[in-house]
Amino acid sequence: MASSPCGNSNFDSGLEIKTRSVEQTLIPLVSQITTLINHKDKPKKSERTLAAIHRVGQAVSVAVGRFVSVGEAIASENQELKDEMGQACFEARRAGDAIAQLTDMGSSTTTQSDGRITVFSDRAAMVKAARLLLSSVTKVLVLADRIVIKQIITSRNKVLVTLDHLERVSTFQEFVQIFSQFGNEMVEFAHLTGDRQNDLKDEKKKARMAAARAVLEKCTMMLLTASKTCLRHPDCESARINKDAVFHRMRCALEQVIEIVTEARSSGENKVLPASVYNGIKEFKANVECLRENLYCLTPQSLSGQLEALVERTEDFTDSAYTSHEQRQAILALCQLARQDTQQLVHAWVEAQSAHAKEPADDMEVAILKTCQSITDLRRELHKVAVIRASDLLKVHGEQLPLRALKAAGAEGNLEAVAEYSRTLTEQKEQLVETCRLLCHVSCTEPLEITCIHAEETFHVIGPQIISAAQTLALHPSSKIAKENLEVFCEAWESQLCDMALLLREINDVFEGRRGDKKPYLSLPRPGKHSTSLKTAKAVKLDAEEQTSMAKLGLELRLLSSDVDTEVEKWDEQEHDVVRQSQSLASMAYSMYLFTRGEGLLKTTLDLFHQAEVLSEEGLQLCSSLRTFSSQLVDEEKSVVVTEMEKLVALCQQLQMGAKTPVQGKTATFQKVDSCIQTGRNLLTVVLSVLPLCNKLNRKVKSERSSLTSPQDWKERQDASPPVKEEGALNSKNSNGFGVKSLEQHMASINLLESK
Repeated sequence: MASSPCGNSNFDSGLEIKTRSVEQTLIPLVSQITTLINHKDKPKKSERTLAAIHRVGQAVSVAVGRFVSVGEAIASENQELKDEMGQACFEARRAGDAIAQLTDMGSSTTTQSDGRITVFSDRAAMVKAARLLLSSVTKVLVLADRIVIKQIITSRNKVLVTLDHLERVSTFQEFVQIFSQFGNEMVEFAHLTGDRQNDLKDEKKKARMAAARAVLEKCTMMLLTASKTCLRHPDCESARINKDAVFHRMRCALEQVIEIVTEARSSGENKVLPASVYNGIKEFKANVECLRENLYCLTPQSLSGQLEALVERTEDFTDSAYTSHEQRQAILALCQLARQDTQQLVHAWVEAQSAHAKEPADDMEVAILKTCQSITDLRRELHKVAVIRASDLLKVHGEQLPLRALKAAGAEGNLEAVAEYSRTLTEQKEQLVETCRLLCHVSCTEPLEITCIHAEETFHVIGPQIISAAQTLALHPSSKIAKENLEVFCEAWESQLCDMALLLREINDVFEGRRGDKKPYLSLPRPGKHSTSLKTAKAVKLDAEEQTSMAKLGLELRLLSSDVDTEVEKWDEQEHDVVRQSQSLASMAYSMYLFTRGEGLLKTTLDLFHQAEVLSEEGLQLCSSLRTFSSQLVDEEKSVVVTEMEKLVALCQQLQMGAKTPVQGKTATFQKVDSCIQTGRNLLTVVLSVLPLCNKLNRKVKSERSSLTSPQDWKERQDASPPVKEEGALNSKNSNGFGVKSLEQHMASINLLESK
């Protein structure tokens, strides 16, 4: 790092700002210094303007003084940075004093012959002081950021030491004691890395951090049950394999976090993402279009070679055993069309170069347009194939038949059945892994590609872990611990399927251009619209302990929102009011889930209460739509819908009252947060039961209307036909629930082992 870049036009030479917090801290300072320098362009000032400049200069000096005091305190607590931080603080203070002196009315002003006052007679000195100040302040901030990185590394090291101890324990008593310590250390590490993830500017690093943290979050529960199983059955080889895989994955995730925060050059940051079809198409299309500006920017051979490399990447689609014949033929036909259009373009391009043309002729312009269109059509077809494959797989795997069969076979001690269903699960795993690879090809952003790779790796790892857990249960069918362990791994599989559904929706949104402005109800409520009763409330954030307490409740909310989205997709009428309002509720519930993790748009408790009010209002709108819909139904069907609607109304009113009720004190605020999220969860549960019922009834009404010749016939048929009561839809439960017990519950259950 350059200690004093005053002589360089780039004030922060050698300093790269990687976090939003550092960037946001610098913005006001840059604004004030810019104000000072810009005023030099008009050296003659009125006394009022001069006084304003003086105030800005003094404010900068005072702010720098306070800032430097904090920096010096940090330096005194961190000896390894003391010298660098001390030098940066010294330079910042010197620059602040220089700016104060240059803007001082007594020393920096002169009177012209016409009586007007001028300021900044030495412009070079002001520019030099400004550069020195910005450079030194940036350096102090970057050095302070190193302290945050050091905290994360220290926390990681503590976790690793405890992890090693956990791996070597031989008694339950020792395990309980060490795991309690491990749980506390993981909570600390989770919050440090969560704050860092939210602070990162690089979206790619942010996605990698999110993936690593997701692994740690899920593996913590797996580690607990896998270790308990190994202690209970120390001679069981499948239990040992299961446990070793969890410990290995946790260590890899911990290492990835450190690679991200320290920008280690060993493997993580330098790991190149697999070449995706989307990136190949994007690059190819950009090169084709640049020919309009420069006919000599690349060679025809390089463009043709680029297309062939792109076509080769599509083999992941065409060579797949799960791609239908029609889909394969469509892809191959579009690849051939792209080749033909590119050949025509190359022919016209070579002629233009031979004629020493400076711009493309009309025939070449037509060839450029045709080539771009054919490559766009190829991209669209590949996207369609990947999305259809993923959607179909999620529907099939939503029933969780192999997992249920494995649990049953393990509980019966049937090793042959476990082996048979393990082969079925392995086949499903391979399908999911391949589908994640295809989704990676059509992901339009690097963060989405990273998320696809994470999903692929997760399915690849958890599949064999479920099988080893099932084998352990089959060998010890009376073991409650082995049964619990298998449940945890199956729940992790189900959770990853939910994450894949969310990923699929995000990929679709980006492809269709809906990212950023999609679903305005995700944004915070507009100021003043929903805050009449909360004007004096204090906006606070949940602390680490409160977020831990909220984790399970938030996870339930997330999975409910995902299930609602799945039910909504089954509707033929996507513009139906019930569909739109249910989607809105699901998205708002998801933002409340993110709040429990310290992520997303809802930053404070006040934001959450605002969101709860909006959610209750949207829920009441859904009730109105359900009332309108029920008017089309016969008596018994109508009564069923009305009953569910009344439950919804009561919950919406409860949520609205709870969100508007003023509270004081930390405990009361936390209880209010807990109440709002619980009520939101209950509200979404009712919505989830209403959606399939209304979908069936809506199809029935449409079918009856289309099969009758007149409204009178329709009415007579209604009177004559007994209504069908949809008990199954009402009594159905969410089969995709992710009921992982909280860490505290697992700890409490350690001593409740079977006596044998």
